[in-house]
Order: sequence, then structure tokens, then C-alpha cells
Amino acid sequence: MKETILQFGTGKFLRAFADAFVDTLGKQGLYDGNIVIVSPTDSKTVETINAQGGAYHLMLRGIENGREICETTKITSVSRAVNPYRDFDAFLGLAKNPDLRFVISNTTEAGICYEPACAFGDRPASSFPGKLTQFLFERYRLRLGGLVILACELIEDNGRALKACVLRYAEQWELGEDFLSWLNAEVRFCGTLVDRIVTGFPEAEAEALFAALGCRDALLDTAEPYHLWVIEGNFENELPLQKGGCNVIWTDDVAPYKKMKVRILNGSHTSLVFPSLLCGVESVGESLDDTLLNAYLHTCLFGYILPTLGETEENRQFAEAVLERFRNPYIRHLWRSISLNSVSKFTARVLPTVTEYLHTHAAPPRPLVFSLACLLRYYRENDPTDSAEAVDFIKTHDVPAILSNAGLWGCDLSGLTKAVEESLAQMEREGIREAIRWSMS
Repeated sequence: MKETILQFGTGKFLRAFADAFVDTLGKQGLYDGNIVIVSPTDSKTVETINAQGGAYHLMLRGIENGREICETTKITSVSRAVNPYRDFDAFLGLAKNPDLRFVISNTTEAGICYEPACAFGDRPASSFPGKLTQFLFERYRLRLGGLVILACELIEDNGRALKACVLRYAEQWELGEDFLSWLNAEVRFCGTLVDRIVTGFPEAEAEALFAALGCRDALLDTAEPYHLWVIEGNFENELPLQKGGCNVIWTDDVAPYKKMKVRILNGSHTSLVFPSLLCGVESVGESLDDTLLNAYLHTCLFGYILPTLGETEENRQFAEAVLERFRNPYIRHLWRSISLNSVSKFTARVLPTVTEYLHTHAAPPRPLVFSLACLLRYYRENDPTDSAEAVDFIKTHDVPAILSNAGLWGCDLSGLTKAVEESLAQMEREGIREAIRWSMS
């Protein structure tokens, strides 16, 4: 098959996400191209991919539409992998392929960054945008067609951020006005939103799973069944993901879908994390099995988050899917991990719902304010992982000072002081579980 997709990233996520979708299209006869992977770092995974001929198994495990799913598929959409640190010429040689049309990237949140020390003559440039600029210039030099770039990194405006880095290198390296014109006219940088929990290689179960597969697979990957890919633009006629049954949305604006994900999925996590930890509950699934915490989550989600965001059918379906995902028996998602850097997470994920709710209601949303009070109590009584300045300020100041510190929350939250103090007093008088009940009353 033709190599039509260049992928920057050898990791577990894309192998359980985009690579699996392309495999589905190929097996349905909807797409006749495959993927060549480039390692953004000097990764030994390239050798493993090539040793297995690009093939590996993907296990999807979880709950979907109320039914437990456990399915294994052999993925054959990857043709090979190239390490530009070991063979830079082979990497640049990929630009000569006239069949190449798409570039997919997932190089972690830190991958899309401008490193001024990168030089055009480096073999390769150290940064991912630098490598991409080298690659695109080679394609331009050969007068080949443009590309569609789908950036999957988990940063704001990922497509625009990647394009800005490439343009900056093009100017720094003095690659010429013609190249800049070609970039703007022939290369489409698409922002995307990706959503799937990928648990990767199942270390503890590996030997048993190898026995069931009848082979050893060093690239064995595991993930939840749920997936969502929102992509700016519409290239369904070239990459028929929707026709193939993938949960893909082509759109002119990713922002509303990101808002949905942040408010519903991430907002639910952040609302529930500290009530759960203060109750001694360690994981998301265990909170869902706890009658009181489950009721609290439903109150936050369906009583406040969803009505404030907008109770559209799309939002409600996403919320229902989130609850199924939280119950996934194959994923033990620890609250301690979710609690990292919770001050900034609360600001981005929950505070917008609180603020918007206050615009239309006389009183603040008590359950969500209660979650903020739980955050403060937990930070005061434990050693959370967050910025030292934030932790120290919360431990050493009273509630009015903490909430009026716009440096912590991005704005002055003095208006919530009374409600937060009531929540803390209720916890002190009645204990955490009775306080949770009170917050829902």
C-alpha cells in the first residue's frame, strides 16, 4: 500500500487512536494508504516497530452503551518507522513521496515549542517544529504537493501554535519568501481535539495476554472503547473517518468541543477529586461505586455543569459517556494523580461554571463551591503536588486572603468567601460525609 500519512510520534496514544482508525478504514476498503512513523526523539521504539513489520495488537476494554467491551484487533496500518537521529537522509527522503498527503503529530504538550538554537543544517533539528520545517522545505524544494497537518498535542490552538513555530524557523533560517508563500498556500495546519484514555502496554498482564494471542507483542497497546477526534476543516472525501464509523467531527471551530470536554469530563474530575480523597477513596471507579460520592458527582454534573454549559443532546450524550468511562473496570485512575496542580485545574475546569452560574442565579452553586472548600482543606492538611507558592499561600493564609488572591485563581473570588467558609465549617462540625450531603441539599 502507498504511504500516504506521515506520523510524528511512536507512542501508545497515536497507536491506539489515529493508527487504529486508519486500520479500520483499510479493512473496510475505504482507504488504500498507510502510515510511516517518524520518531521525534532518538527512540528505540523505532527498532521494535520495524522488527514487527509495523504490526501490533490493540485491546479495547471498558463499558460502552451499558455493555462491557473487551476486543482485540491486529493493527496493520503502519508500514515502518524512521529514526531521523540514526538516518536523517531517510527521514528527508520521505518528503519525495508524491502520495504523501497527511501529517499527524503527537509529541507531548512540550513538543510544539520554538528552540532558537535549532539550525537548518542540524541533522536533525532538535525540536519537532524544526524537523517539520526541514521536511516541508525539502518537499517545497522538490515542487511536490502540499500537506494537511493534524496536530494532536494537548495544548491550546495546537495547529496554529505549530504553524507559528514553523513560520518562525522559516524566517530565522532565511528560507525565502517563496517558501513562506508555499507554506501559507499549500500546507493546512489543522487544530484538533483528541479524547481517549490509552493505558498502553499491560505490564502486569502481559504474559497471560501473550498466551491468549498466541504470540509475543512488544507493542501491545490497551485503551478504552470511547474515542473522539474533532478536526478543523473537512477532509472526509480524502480520509473518510466518519464513513468508517469513527467518532470524528469535522468543524470550522474546535473551541465549543474543547469547552464541552473541559467543563464536563475534566470539570467532573476536578469537582470530585477532593471530596473523594477526604473520604479516603483512592480511585475514580471506587468513587462511582460509593453511593454518596456518586450522588454528589451526578448533582455537580447534571444539576450545575450541564445546565450552565447548555443541555444540548450532544452535551448530554457526552456526559453520559463520561460516566461510563469513569466506571471502566480495566482502568484504576487514582485521585492522587488527578489531583496534581489542582489550583490551575480548578481555575480552568470548574471556575467558569461557577462564574457563569452566578450571572443568572442569586446564590453560588453550593456543590461546586463545596469542592473548592475541599481543595483548600486538603491542601492545608496534606502535601499536594502543586506550585510551592500556591501550596504555601493556602497553608498560611485565611480564606478571605486566599480567595482574593487573583494570582492563584486568575480573578478575585472574594464573593465566594461566605459560601466557602460555610462549607469548611460544615465539614468541621459534621464530618466530610455529612457535609457532602449538606452540599447537595
